[in-house]
Amino acid sequence: MSELVLQMKAINKYFGSSHVIKDVNMDIPKGAFVTFLGPSGCGKTTLLRMVAGFYEPDEGEILLNDKRIEKLPPYERNTAMVFQEYALFPHMSVFDNVAYGLNVKGVAKDEIKKRVTEALELMQLQGMENRFPNQMSGGQQQRVAVARALVMNPEVLLLDEPLSNLDAKLRETVRVELRQIQQKMGLSTIYVTHDQSEALSLSDLIVVLRKGVVHQIGNPQQIYFEPKTTFVADFIGTTNLILVKGTGKNTVAYGDAEVEVYKQTDKGQGYVLSIRPESAALSVEPQEGKTCLKGEITNKMFLGEKVRYFINDSLGKEWIVDMFDPGKEILSGQVYVCFADKKAWLIDEEVIDKEE
Repeated sequence: MSELVLQMKAINKYFGSSHVIKDVNMDIPKGAFVTFLGPSGCGKTTLLRMVAGFYEPDEGEILLNDKRIEKLPPYERNTAMVFQEYALFPHMSVFDNVAYGLNVKGVAKDEIKKRVTEALELMQLQGMENRFPNQMSGGQQQRVAVARALVMNPEVLLLDEPLSNLDAKLRETVRVELRQIQQKMGLSTIYVTHDQSEALSLSDLIVVLRKGVVHQIGNPQQIYFEPKTTFVADFIGTTNLILVKGTGKNTVAYGDAEVEVYKQTDKGQGYVLSIRPESAALSVEPQEGKTCLKGEITNKMFLGEKVRYFINDSLGKEWIVDMFDPGKEILSGQVYVCFADKKAWLIDEEVIDKEE
């Protein structure tokens, strides 16, 4: 038996003359929480709907537990989808909403009662069986929608931006609950969002998409600290993208400074370094053992737990540096931007040139 729950092989999708999904390949392990992440219009929901069966790929194969499903209708796939707008039936009680799919499948009444009760307990909805959707908060409605999906015992749970209608504080609470339930059940889950912090906090794997192209698949740490393209580096959080030249050694040159990198570079070849704001520091003097670049503070923002500084270096490049737990001391004037070489991640310019 394969350790993969879902495989996509050379998937392409067209809407008229628009090529919206471009040669997508991915393997999703069983029990993993996988997030499709990207800006609006990148193709993440289209990809999810092809797994659910609402769209059929024009080219390629989709395998669920080694069985091809790309031509099967949704009701013949053992997947369950939670929509952004929840899609609850307003005239049905919570119990009947959750039981709906089981009733359609002709499951025995005693089994329906048992499974619905278990799903409602899991989502902390005990005692609300007889309520109607309009008598519930947004967070409670969201739980009902998830319970309705879980009660079907799906092989893959599909979530299409299910938290986007909740306020920020409730979204964070429900996000934690979702992850706990997924881990408790060992349920293979695909989650669609454009929220980077949501993706980083929830996922075992993140699939970063742009204009129908997969730019990178990796765990949250790889996506954040080891981006394969400048799009991934810039889309996930904030970063400093520094244009540098290869030296023919395991270093790159930025002005008079040489930065050690993880591989040998081609002499004269263009590269980009990605350095996160929290991976650099400001100092009034150069720091031993670090690369330090002289610059001048042009702006700053006090954000409570940190101060975000904007610095122009001697080559005219603007840097962003976050200083945490700053106390009352705020720097100004001339400073050095210092970072450990291992905190600078190298991106090939050849990869950049091929970006969409």
